[in-house]
Amino acid sequence: MKPFVLLATRAEDQPADEEYALFLRNSRLDERDLIRVRLEAAPMPRLDLDALSGIFVGGGPFNASDPPEQKTPVQHRVEAEFGALLDEVVARDFPFLGACYGVGTVGVHQGAVIDRTYSEPISVVPVTLTDAGASDPILAALPPTFNAFVGHKEAITALPGTATLLASSPTCPVQMFRVGANVYATQFHPELDVDGITVRIHAYADHGYFAADELEATLAAVRRAPVSYPSRMLRNFVERHAR
Repeated sequence: MKPFVLLATRAEDQPADEEYALFLRNSRLDERDLIRVRLEAAPMPRLDLDALSGIFVGGGPFNASDPPEQKTPVQHRVEAEFGALLDEVVARDFPFLGACYGVGTVGVHQGAVIDRTYSEPISVVPVTLTDAGASDPILAALPPTFNAFVGHKEAITALPGTATLLASSPTCPVQMFRVGANVYATQFHPELDVDGITVRIHAYADHGYFAADELEATLAAVRRAPVSYPSRMLRNFVERHAR
């Protein structure tokens, strides 16, 4: 089988390693078949799409809607690298699944409106599939509404005509969309479980996702409802695109 790639941007080793472990476990791939590239550490290597089965993108600290002068040189580099990669990915309709930061990367590439109108605190939210989502193969075996982990400062306010809306939540109208037949982006985190999001809550406690006195409340918020279905998407993606 040709390998998949996980493009990651987390600078902190513990949440970065936990993210990779979660993608491995929930995709049922092993380390030979899921190559991790840490973009915060070095420039993106040239990816030969003909030698790959598909691309995953993890979450991270970058916000596409931040003013250019507030973005670090690393963020500017990563955004340019994703722009060039997505030129090829979208043109070829190559299998791509971006989780959380996927909304920023694919959304910007397609001309979506991204701002802070529909930010969501770290929590569990009900995500509801659209008719297109209910018939999408990556979402097969998921119920019409399921719980998912979220936590983001920005979101898509308006999708371009090139995108198909697949899922929404009460506080964020664009939770998942597709471009073409094989390029996906989610606002929620399909890879996460309670232990994984707990690691992130502690790792990013001072990154502005919640106030200093809200740590315990945030930890409680991600335990208020079970989250069991979103990880199935990763297996579906692998089963559909492994080659």
